[in-house]
Amino acid sequence: MSKVGSPIDKLKTLSKLIPSDRYASSVAFQAAFESDGLTAFSQRPLAVVIPETIEEVVAIVRWCRDHEVPFVARGSGTSLSGGSLPIADGIVIALNRINHILSLDPQQRTAVVEPGVINIKVSQRSSPHGLTFAPDPSSQTVCTIGGNLAFNAGGAHCLKYGMTSNHVLGLKAVLGNGETVEFGSQSCESIEPDYSGLFCGSEGVFGIATEITLRLQAKPECFHTVLVGYQSLSVAGDAVSAVIESGLLPGAMEIMDALSIEAVEAAVGCGYPKGCEAVLIVELEGPRERVEFEKHQLDAVLRKTQSFSIHVAETEAERLRIWKGRKAAFSAAGRISPDFLVQDGVVPRKRLGEALTRIQQISRESGIRVANVFHAGDGNLHPMILYDGNREGELHRAEQVCSRIIRVCIEMGGSVTGEHGIGMEKREYLPEMFDPPTMALFHRIREAFDPQQIANRGKMFPDAEAPSLSMRGLHPLEKQGLISRE
Repeated sequence: MSKVGSPIDKLKTLSKLIPSDRYASSVAFQAAFESDGLTAFSQRPLAVVIPETIEEVVAIVRWCRDHEVPFVARGSGTSLSGGSLPIADGIVIALNRINHILSLDPQQRTAVVEPGVINIKVSQRSSPHGLTFAPDPSSQTVCTIGGNLAFNAGGAHCLKYGMTSNHVLGLKAVLGNGETVEFGSQSCESIEPDYSGLFCGSEGVFGIATEITLRLQAKPECFHTVLVGYQSLSVAGDAVSAVIESGLLPGAMEIMDALSIEAVEAAVGCGYPKGCEAVLIVELEGPRERVEFEKHQLDAVLRKTQSFSIHVAETEAERLRIWKGRKAAFSAAGRISPDFLVQDGVVPRKRLGEALTRIQQISRESGIRVANVFHAGDGNLHPMILYDGNREGELHRAEQVCSRIIRVCIEMGGSVTGEHGIGMEKREYLPEMFDPPTMALFHRIREAFDPQQIANRGKMFPDAEAPSLSMRGLHPLEKQGLISRE
């Protein structure tokens, strides 16, 4: 197939692959896809295509390969790092209609799903069997499994259950080179390299997962949820270390500061204690006998952490109200600011209180308000940098605050991202975390799956164009020296 011709000429051949009601290049239609959750940036693509079958997805990717047209796979667009931001000279492949739960095996505790399945739908379908899907990002009522896999999403309960990669057993995918592959299986045991784990968190730069095998968990028998108020954010951070050092492993530990509390109270009225600078949510879960024993241990630890308010949820309704506030934090930020940016850097747990103090200092020095919400148990910060985009220069000031916070995480031996991904927003910081040989390895791995770099071009790496190798005749991973048949 010819690779020459104007973008418009190329699109004429693409329109033949997809019915007209699922293909659009009009400005009005594209407007709905020009941003993801990072709304500070926008870009309109050449076209948007909406496949309804896996065969259509494969055909579209191969068309992109043949015409050297970059593409972005998109689910619900909840990425907060610009990971699903369109490419100016490329297309968007919207996967929302490829949304079937293909099978659910209660005995093996597995589910096979398509990438457009909404996260919470998996738990709803498996609930009658006493099972659930553990990763629970705040956007779980709208985000898709494909997006969860691409960015290795976590959620409030990742402290105990891990990230999405810990719950993906296998997958089928179409790579950027047009090849269809199958990694992993329905078994937890494997003797081959963990390509499924490699694919998780690859942010779409390898290709598109078309079928995903998930591991399900037994639903906890009971919960013990505690809401603790503190007069200091750093003291709340230190309390997290105290709980972990006691030997307890809660299902979740979350912290919200005064600004975040103000926002969620205005939005959902969750009844958090008045006058506190921070709240800590700690939730124990598991067999009834174990939770009964651990709750006394937890109570003793919390009473030594300078808390001024400790409230235990006595009913399921109370528990859900507490979590409603935490889950609403990002969307509720609109109550206190017209615009905001969200970071998700990670610091060692023992330096959590120190990191929060540094963030407060940065906020005071910059004059930019920062609301803190985060997965405290694994040191995953979620500072929301509040600004008004209508004020000249304020977005730039907010970005400077983001930059300083990211560098604090790097200096403390942490990471620039815990679950939101690098996307386009944090790609310039990657070389500050990794040395040149490691960055070169990243490029080699990416090229092994997508030599032309048409899959989510411009994301993750600071330089969008990696060197191209011309070796032929070997398996893509072999020619990079990443695997051997010997």
